[in-house]
Amino acid sequence: MPDNATIAFLGLGHMGGPMAVNLVKGGYHVVGFDVVPAALETAKAQGVPTAASPVEAVSGAGVVLTMFPSGQHVLDAYRGVDGQPGLLAAAAPGTMFLDCSTINVDEALQASALAVDAGHLAVDAPVSGGVVGAEAGTLTFMVGGEPDDFETVRPMLEVMGKRVVHCGGHGGGQAAKICNNLILGVSMIAVSEAFVLGEKLGLTHQALFDVASAASGQCWALTTNCPVPGPVPTSPANRDYQPGFAGALMAKDLKLAVNALQSTGVAARLGPLASEIYDRFAAEGGAGRDFSGIITDIRDKSQGGTAGADAALDDGNQA
Repeated sequence: MPDNATIAFLGLGHMGGPMAVNLVKGGYHVVGFDVVPAALETAKAQGVPTAASPVEAVSGAGVVLTMFPSGQHVLDAYRGVDGQPGLLAAAAPGTMFLDCSTINVDEALQASALAVDAGHLAVDAPVSGGVVGAEAGTLTFMVGGEPDDFETVRPMLEVMGKRVVHCGGHGGGQAAKICNNLILGVSMIAVSEAFVLGEKLGLTHQALFDVASAASGQCWALTTNCPVPGPVPTSPANRDYQPGFAGALMAKDLKLAVNALQSTGVAARLGPLASEIYDRFAAEGGAGRDFSGIITDIRDKSQGGTAGADAALDDGNQA
C-alpha cells in the first residue's frame, strides 16, 4: 500500500494553497501542483514542495487530494485528456483519491466509481469556511465514502479543519455541501434585504443587528458574515467586500443546488430564485467580491439608491 503520509495536492488556489500549507505544518509530506504558475510559486514560497506535473506529483503518494473548480476538471484529471495519462493510471494501486472540490453529486459518484474500478479508494470531502477558514485551519469537511476510508482520511482533514462530518456513502459529502450552501445563499439574500429595508425605515445597522442577532432572525449570514460594516468587525463588509467566499463561487454552488433540486423533483422556489440573483450579481461585477456584497446590488436596485444606507451609517456613528 502507498504511504498515506505522502499527499499529492493538486489545485493550489485561494483555498487549496493554505490547505496544503497546513498539511505541511501538520507533518505530512506534500507534493503540490497547479496549472497556474503564480499559485505554484506562492505555495512553494510558503513551504509546499512542488512537482513539474500532476503525474510527477502523484508518484509515490498514498493520497491524491484534488481541489478543482468543477466536476469536469476532476473527471478529466482522473481519466486523462488529449492522450495524457490520468491520475488514476499514474497512481500506485490502492491510492486514496480524496476530492475536496465542490461538484455535482452525480459527478462525485462518477469520480468515485472511476477510482474504485481502477483499484483505488475514494472519498469526497468538500469544504465550508472560505479562505479565512482555509488559512486558519478551521474548515468544516463534509465527507462521503466508506466508513473505513473516512477513518483513513480523518486525521489529515482534522489538520485542515475543526469539524469533520461523515455524511454517508460516496456523494454524501457533496450532497451535504450543496444543501448547506443553498441555505447560506438564500439566508444572505434575506439578511441583506432586511438591512436595506431597515435603512429605508430609519433603523441603524447596529440597532437591527442587536435585535436580530439575539432573536429569531439569528443566522450565520448575520452574525459571522454580516453584509454591512460595523456590527461584525471581521466580516468582509468592513474590507470593501474583499472575498472570504466570492460571489462567483456562490453562483456556482447555487447552480449545483438547482441541478440537484431538478434531478430530485423537489418543489423549490427560493433556491432557483437565489441562483438567478447570484448569477446576475456575478455577471454584473460581483464575481470577485464577497457574496455578502449582494446587499449592494439590492440597495442599488432599490428606489432611492444608497441614500438610506448613508443615513443608517450616519445614525449608527452617532449612536
